Amino acid sequence: MTVHTSTDRLPEPRPAGSTGPAGSAVRGPVERARRSTASKLASLAGGGAVRVVLILLGLVWLLPTLGLLASSFRDRRDIAADGWWTALTDPGQWTTENYSALLANDSFTGSAWTTVAITVPSTVLVVVVGAMAGYAFAWLDFPGRDWWFLLVVGLLVVPVQVALIPVAKLFNWLGIFETTLGVVLFHSAFGLPFAVFLLRNFFAEIPRELLEAARLDGAGELRLFTRVVLPLGAPAVFALAIFQFMWVWNDLLVALIFADSANPPMTVALQQEMRQFGANIDVLAPGAFLSILVPLAIFFAFQRQFVSGVMAGAVK
Repeated sequence: MTVHTSTDRLPEPRPAGSTGPAGSAVRGPVERARRSTASKLASLAGGGAVRVVLILLGLVWLLPTLGLLASSFRDRRDIAADGWWTALTDPGQWTTENYSALLANDSFTGSAWTTVAITVPSTVLVVVVGAMAGYAFAWLDFPGRDWWFLLVVGLLVVPVQVALIPVAKLFNWLGIFETTLGVVLFHSAFGLPFAVFLLRNFFAEIPRELLEAARLDGAGELRLFTRVVLPLGAPAVFALAIFQFMWVWNDLLVALIFADSANPPMTVALQQEMRQFGANIDVLAPGAFLSILVPLAIFFAFQRQFVSGVMAGAVK
């Protein structure tokens, strides 16, 4: 009988992922060949050159807003004489007379209050009704719940333009055509499908055990909704409120058709100024900048909640 010692055995093959000299000699060139293109693209995307390009693109994208701001502080004669960029090197062109004249104009201030009267109720209605409906679709059992939710999802693809004429006839029959109430109802109706879809999906991610524990403690559906679901869904609610506010505030089409022509919102008022005078940039520039100032202020005030609501569920 021949006894083989450990030194007589043949060397075992190394696994593909081993880190020995033999493995490195075979694996290194192949791995470098496979990852060379991806590695270069990844390093290029994370480099400083791409950041510089993105910053430059952002500045180019902001140039119209910068020009609007500079033109809003310039006199009519200076606007007609040369471009807005000359004000950056000539501080003597800057004046606040355009804003003073605009704010002293009763028609513009009236249109601003009309915009507020349309936007705030439209946002509040969509958020409140959408939150309650989203909770019902997520956690309440009622006949036809899934079919009703599919109907809500189907309404997301209905364009606003399809409903303009039928809703105008309906509002005329109800006597609310060219009224603030009609504009509020139209915006609320078309904002609810997205609100219900967004909040239902967010509320459905809440752990069932948490809701069951609250029910065992004696909490009813109303207390459960206000004390548990809404605080946990605050990021999504804030994101929805910002979306709805900005959509309604910047709307022109619906306001142009359904709003009162004697006291229109700011978007329609600015459009009428452009149609009547054409070149009165000293009126249009400050009015347009004031119209975008409020959405920007609200966005930056609730930026953290907005980002949290948009990113909610991304890691679930």
